[in-house]
Amino acid sequence: MSDDNKPYFERHVFFCMNKRDDGRNSCGDHGAETAQKHAKKRCKELGINGHGKVRINQAGCLDRCDEGPVMVVYPEGTWYTYVDTTDIDEIIDSHLVGGKPVERLKI
Repeated sequence: MSDDNKPYFERHVFFCMNKRDDGRNSCGDHGAETAQKHAKKRCKELGINGHGKVRINQAGCLDRCDEGPVMVVYPEGTWYTYVDTTDIDEIIDSHLVGGKPVERLKI
């Protein structure tokens, strides 16, 4: 396959950053901003970010806040929840670097 046919990024990671005004559970109220910034920094430190590699993105509501905070890795479509940056590191190390999803954090 030529470089012209390869996707610009191998994987996109979207962190739900939603904050609901009506009192319902939302990812933005459970550490999503800290987690997303940590993931972006860690991927840069590991050299796995950028063209042909991984892109860490912020997203609006991903419609799964009740299971959150949530993030999703594409193209696999693997959904995760997480508690802290230790969980984020495990997802990065196992899934983004090693290609193996983290079963205990999947939703």
